[in-house]
Amino acid sequence: MEAPSIHVAFQNVQKSYDGEILVVKDLNLDVEKGEFLTMLGPSGSGKTTCLMMLAGFEPATHGEIFLNGQPINNQPPNKRGIGMVFQNYALFPHMSVNENLAFPLQVRGMKREEVTERVDRALGMVELGGFGGRRPAQLSGGQQQRVALARALVFDPQLVLMDEPLGALDKQLREQMQYEIKNIHESLGVTVVYVTHDQSEALTMSNRIAVFNDGVIQQLSSPDDLYERPQNSFVAQFIGENNKLSGMVTEVNGDSCTVKMGTGEVITAAAINVAGAGQPTTLSLRPERVEIAPDEGALPNALQGQVKDLIYHGDHIRAVLQVADTSEFVVKVPNNVGHKVLSKGENVTVGWQIEDCRALDHMDV
Repeated sequence: MEAPSIHVAFQNVQKSYDGEILVVKDLNLDVEKGEFLTMLGPSGSGKTTCLMMLAGFEPATHGEIFLNGQPINNQPPNKRGIGMVFQNYALFPHMSVNENLAFPLQVRGMKREEVTERVDRALGMVELGGFGGRRPAQLSGGQQQRVALARALVFDPQLVLMDEPLGALDKQLREQMQYEIKNIHESLGVTVVYVTHDQSEALTMSNRIAVFNDGVIQQLSSPDDLYERPQNSFVAQFIGENNKLSGMVTEVNGDSCTVKMGTGEVITAAAINVAGAGQPTTLSLRPERVEIAPDEGALPNALQGQVKDLIYHGDHIRAVLQVADTSEFVVKVPNNVGHKVLSKGENVTVGWQIEDCRALDHMDV
């Protein structure tokens, strides 16, 4: 039924825990073989429930889930051949690292020689070759997570599910593990479905990202497309830092529209998700796309603002301005040779290109 390249397919899948409220609403999603797909969203958005249904730990209320073209709704978790990595590692504390990795192979009836070979190979993959005799309590958090990853890969699954696997690690170790997991994925060609609420993590690791909110995928795109071209205000706000400006659409002209701000200024924006002339809109504008003190007439959009705060971030200065109807308008000023030096209270002009400002559905600012 599915094309050969489709590894996982959700078709019209719904999930309710109480028979009334749907936590997943009519999900249709294809995951291609070998891709790294991340389900991203805030708590309660339905992303983990989708993962648990795919793993077999939660039944779907409605719809069908397919694995390699075969329906698996009635298949128990241990028959699906899926590797799992959890945030809490889920290692057996009374077993050594070798024994933890050997367990899923032994329950599959593999011979001792093959078990030993696979365990050694999996530990080498996560750079823990000399740790097989240790217990989980003798390992750091990062080492435990590597063991959990090795255990998920040790029986050569074609699909690996990861539920917030790096959430318990500190920032530096988490970033290191992101690259390691990405490299392992690329070297093995295994399909990964990853769940996180950390948008930076999703942007770093994924081929595609499905942004969830209220049980519905808001946008399914590559990381750069998601960041550069959000399709609605929720995605624009959830992915990266974003400036919101409120206005009223006065004219739509093809791919662009004219927007009048509440304070009277008029700007032109890319018309992405607007209801039409006479309707409110929320404008989305990334801080790094704003230029301070541009040459007069150099940019199609220019507004006056006042510097309220300056925060030093090393490679850039985060300038917070009062612009139009917002006092939280952020501009990232590169900290390079000849950069514009600002001071609090200074009045400045800010400008940007039409295509960098997206007119989206209205939301409260």
